[in-house]
This record gives sequence, C-alpha cells and structure tokens, in this order.
Amino acid sequence: MKIILALLIFSAIILFHELGHFLLAKKNKIVVTEFSLGMGPRLLSTEKNGTRYSLKLLPLGGSCAMLGEDMEDESKGTFNGAPVWGRIATVAAGPVFNFILAFVFAVLIVTLVGYDPAEVTQVESGSTVAEAGLQEGDIIKEYQGYHIDLARDLYLYMYLNNPQEDETIHMTVERDGKDVELAFKPDVQVRYLLGFNRKSTDSLEVASLIPGMGLSETGVEPGDVITSINGTRLESSDDYTAYLAEHPLTSEPVTITYERDGLEYNAEVTPSESRTAVLDFSYNLAYTKTQGFEVLKYGTLEVKYMIRSTLLSLKELLTGGLGVKDLSGPVGVVDAIGSTYEASKSEGMLTIWVNMLYMAALLSANLGVMNLLPLPALDGGRLVFLIIEAIRRKPVNRQIEGMVHFAGLMVLMLLMVVVMYNDILKIF
Repeated sequence: MKIILALLIFSAIILFHELGHFLLAKKNKIVVTEFSLGMGPRLLSTEKNGTRYSLKLLPLGGSCAMLGEDMEDESKGTFNGAPVWGRIATVAAGPVFNFILAFVFAVLIVTLVGYDPAEVTQVESGSTVAEAGLQEGDIIKEYQGYHIDLARDLYLYMYLNNPQEDETIHMTVERDGKDVELAFKPDVQVRYLLGFNRKSTDSLEVASLIPGMGLSETGVEPGDVITSINGTRLESSDDYTAYLAEHPLTSEPVTITYERDGLEYNAEVTPSESRTAVLDFSYNLAYTKTQGFEVLKYGTLEVKYMIRSTLLSLKELLTGGLGVKDLSGPVGVVDAIGSTYEASKSEGMLTIWVNMLYMAALLSANLGVMNLLPLPALDGGRLVFLIIEAIRRKPVNRQIEGMVHFAGLMVLMLLMVVVMYNDILKIF
C-alpha cells in the first residue's frame, strides 16, 4: 500500500509539472507530439488531435515532447517557431505549476491543522536572554537577520547555524502588537566528556571515537564495550546514565574498563572539556488553528518555507555542509513517503492525510526550485538561453545550445545513477 501511495503522489507531481508545459504549449500554438507519464516503453497509448498520450513502464518521471524542440526547425507549430516570450512561458510553466500545486496542498494542510507560530514558551530565569528582555508569549519575527514566519523557519535556521559563545544574537519579537529589538550573548554550558559515540542509546558499545578527546588517546577501539567507570560496574545504558548523573565528569582522570573479545582492559582517561552555547529559551512547535483569509496567508508562507528550505539545502551542498550522499532521488523519495505513511498509521487518518499532503507539497515545491536552477538540460538552463535570445533579439547557435543541454543531460543522468545507488544502500 505504501509503495502504491508513494508512486501515486510522485506521479501526480510529475504529471502536474508536465501539464504546465502542455497547456502553455497549446496556448502558444506549439504542437505537442507526446504527453506521457512515466519513462521507458509504453504500456498504454492513444492519439488525439495530433498528440499521443502515453502511460509508460517506469512511473518515475514524465515528459511533454514538443515538435522541433531539439532541432533548428522554426516552421509553424514547432517549438522554435513560437515567439520567444511564448517559449519562455511554456518552459517556465512546469515549475510554476509545481508551486501552484504546492500552494493548493499547503492551503489544505493549514485548513486541517493550522500553522506553527514561533511563540516563546519558556525563558530560563537568570539567563542572558532573560536579562535582555525576552518574555514568554513573545512572537519571534526575526533572528540574526533571518525573517521568521513560522516556528519551522527558526528551527531550520538554528539547525544549520549553531550559536557560538562569542556571538551576539539579535532578535526582533512582537509583543502587544509592537516590535521589540533584543540583543544578547548566549550562555555557555560546560561539560566534560569521554569522547565516544555509542552504537545506540541502549548500548555501551563504542561506535566511534571523537578525535582529540578522552578515549581517542587510549587503546579503546570501535567495537569495544564499556563495562565500568572507576570500579562501578555498568550492566546497561541505564547504569551509565545513572552513574554520570550521580558522578558528573570533571577534568579529573577516571579509570574505565572495557571488554574486547571476551577480555577486559583498563584505561585511564582524562575527560575533555566541551563548551556549548545555549540560548536558554524554548519556542512553540505545535500548530494553531486559523480560518478565513489567514488560511491563504499561511498557505503561502508554507510554500515560502518549503522553497527557502530547498535553497538553504542547496547552499549547504555547495559549501560542503551536505554531500552527494545526503541527496535523494526517486527511489529515496518513494521510500521516504512510504516510511512517513507507516509512521503515521498509528495516529489516525487525519495524521496520514496531513503528512501525505505535506510530503506532496514539499516535493512539488522542491521540484519547482530544482527545475529553475540555471543548469543545462533543466528548465532553468533552457530559460537562460531563451532570455539571452530575448535580449539579443536572435537565438544562440542552436547546435551549441543542443550540445550544452546534451552534456548537461549526461551529467544529470550520471548523478541520478549515483543518487539512486546511495538511496538503495540507505534502504537495505
């Protein structure tokens, strides 16, 4: 069921994208030779008014093939024979339709569950942020120059930009209908750590060592199991948690015992200091119901958030914050939809509907952004050539443009193979 549902959502998004190209092509009197859902061999096909409508074997894509699209032919009815602004509208229509579809889904989501205001729910007494004047009930409107419409805007920004202890935080909050400017430096939480990651939260097996910290300077290796600290036997992860709560680590050395291949060894470890900047306030992540024109407003802000999150993810990819392994293709998308469906079933039908609508809206907005990137073979790459043509009042050499798009397509196909391979590894 979850696979069928995932394929239906993915196919609907692709179909709506191609529908945008189709309708604007017809509007500009461009002959559409084939409108298809899927890739590969045709399963079903029919022809009407010169256009073949096809359902193909692999439900992971679609196409709107236009007459003379990749040729130099400028005769009547061909893509290149249409006015340049008509071609620009036809190419841009696919991503635009994705944003429209995302908006429709977002409005449905807001109608069903509302929106998430970035309202402050708790401020730690005596903290620097409390001294700066932050109060419970304040609505955060701006954080470090980043405009906040929804609580998720703030969550995303903080996720990608951890506060630093010497950083001055600037915030704008709304209180009693007025904007209040705040500035403060984060408090600093000092902890001492052994410097290892556990295999899981209920295990004391060492999954990895943190370079430069405590255990990395001893003979402990991944796969070893911590069995005691300072002679206190640790039978479970609960024992480990209880020990640290009762005997917080300091800069003083401790003796740990670890097991490897049935034998136990001792090691003296000096815990490493870890300093973490903390903001000492909490904010709402729950949803608040709304109605009337507010539904349209927050539906628009939902789409804005989705577009911003996609752009920020691309920025992280370009700056090295994310890698190719973090990308997901059609296989990963289908798996993510299926996993979301499975996780939602226990919460009831409303949760399933909302989560599926959210996944569909996010994917549609994501597809719109990705297709507008000025890269060869994508809609954005085609728009670059068309805009140059509109400015120059004559087209770029068709052969050169074709070669650029073909090279881009080959690189894109290679990237898709790598991403699909990574998706399969993640699943299995």
